[in-house]
Amino acid sequence: MALPTLTLGIPSYGPFFGARLHEVVDLARQAEEAGVDSVLIPDHVVMSDQTDRYEWGEFPLPIETPWLEPMTVLAAIAGATKRIRLATGILIAPLRPAALLAKTAATLDVLSQGRLDLGVGTGWQKEEFDASGYDYEKRGRLLTDSVAACRALWGPSPTDFESATVRFENIWCEPKPVQKDGVPVFFSGTLTKRNMYRLTHLGDGWIPIMTETIDGMTEGVARIKQAWAEAGRNPDKLRVRGTLDLMKGAGGKPDLKRTLQGAHDQGVRGATEVTIQTLAFVRTPAGLSDFFAELRDAWAAVKAAG
Repeated sequence: MALPTLTLGIPSYGPFFGARLHEVVDLARQAEEAGVDSVLIPDHVVMSDQTDRYEWGEFPLPIETPWLEPMTVLAAIAGATKRIRLATGILIAPLRPAALLAKTAATLDVLSQGRLDLGVGTGWQKEEFDASGYDYEKRGRLLTDSVAACRALWGPSPTDFESATVRFENIWCEPKPVQKDGVPVFFSGTLTKRNMYRLTHLGDGWIPIMTETIDGMTEGVARIKQAWAEAGRNPDKLRVRGTLDLMKGAGGKPDLKRTLQGAHDQGVRGATEVTIQTLAFVRTPAGLSDFFAELRDAWAAVKAAG
């Protein structure tokens, strides 16, 4: 069993940097220097005050919180780094026209020389779809069609595509992504029939829902691998982005070392990468240097332990 790679969720939103949100780029550079494998950016295009629809408890941020656009942030990070992978978690793909999403992702993959991973999902906020001109009730269909259209546009040109919500004929979309089979796409969420179809026919990886248990993740990985094998795909190629349980020490303080040690168990259960959030361990930018120094040593120790 290979140890999962380490993904760090970084604050491209909210009050952490105050009026200096651009400093998220330097944070990503520090993450690269500390040995982190990927940085992860979330997404909200707009916000409404109807946060009662948030499915995972009370929405954790005020509605006036600023949210930087993730693909733009990752482009800036690409120019400031050399090795670290650039991930979305998640990008609300149905809010973006399919052809534009394909072009944006391919451009970022070229600029980063093949470092982009697209984590996508449907989103939960109806008003975000209303403001963007899309039908919230069709968000699942839009997600499937958008990624399928991207796959077509990342392939040989010219190309045709037709679905319920996206269609084009005799189209070129250049340049192509640097990565051989196009930009890897991770689908988030529970393993409904529709999501299993996406994962099996359009996806490269799975992002279990935030409240998923480790046993649920294990069972889900087994289901997806079986579906891949039945579809003629190599199940060993499946990528799974798990989330490490936050462990606490004395006084209830988050314990970074103990948290990272959970990577071994998640790897055994099928995760190929594991995620922690910067904000779980650092409250102000002044604490970043100490955080990354501890992270560098703690993650090196996890890797050394096999």
